[in-house]
Amino acid sequence: MKGLLYPLCGSKTRNRIKEDTILNNYPFYYRKCKRESLIAVKDLQITVVKKLEAKY
Repeated sequence: MKGLLYPLCGSKTRNRIKEDTILNNYPFYYRKCKRESLIAVKDLQITVVKKLEAKY
C-alpha cells in the first residue's frame, strides 16, 4: 500500500491505495489546502482530471 500525495500541492494525505487499485473520476478533497479535484489513478500514477472548487 502506498500513501497518496495531493496532486495540486504535493502534500501527504491520509488516503492509501494498493498497487492494483483503479480510480476514475474520484472526487478527492484535501482539507489542509481546502481544494477539491477529480483524479484518476492507475498503476499508482495519479492524474488530475478536473480541478473543482470546494464547497465545504
